[in-house]
Amino acid sequence: MSTTPPGAGDRLVRIGAIVFFVGALSTLATMAPLFLGTHPLPSIAWSLCMLMGVGFLIAAAGVIRSVRAGAAKR
Repeated sequence: MSTTPPGAGDRLVRIGAIVFFVGALSTLATMAPLFLGTHPLPSIAWSLCMLMGVGFLIAAAGVIRSVRAGAAKR
């Protein structure tokens, strides 16, 4: 178990990962009716698929923030 305090961008990376996985689940739920031959989901479900990209951008911002904080310490 690590006793180091969380870094500058750790929270952003965690939030980004959660948002990404919500988007991934939404993508799976949206694509399933296409393969099962049922009626497609409403357009709001297709909009939720965009959360994958948003989560990736949030996590990338957290990584960049951590790198900048590490460079400032040197």
